Amino acid sequence: MGMIHLPNMRFYTYNGVFDEEKKLGQQIAVDVTLHYPIETAVKDDDLTTTISYVDVYETVKTIVTTKQFNLMESVANTLLSALLTQFPQVTQIDVAVHKDYIPLPGIYDPFVITVSGTPADIIQRGQA
Repeated sequence: MGMIHLPNMRFYTYNGVFDEEKKLGQQIAVDVTLHYPIETAVKDDDLTTTISYVDVYETVKTIVTTKQFNLMESVANTLLSALLTQFPQVTQIDVAVHKDYIPLPGIYDPFVITVSGTPADIIQRGQA
């Protein structure tokens, strides 16, 4: 079993609960890890038999730059559902959404929402 890991994909978005976040926007980072049998998928060294990093990136980019969310939890869950539907050959996908800034006083590292799921989770939700 192997993994494709796309860390720290950064996008400028207008997500959040506060008016300032929706008006001014902010940068978020997204990490995606796809678990799947790489060793059998790449026997022929052919891109069509594996998962394209470009396709993963484009799916994430489209969702986070064209939809507006109040909650980072919603961003993470929407990404997870879309990726599980698009790549049913995976055994699991992990998604982390990092929000570098929120309009609260204090010193803090980015806030991170992490979700994981399997293709069976999509079937159970009736989304397949």
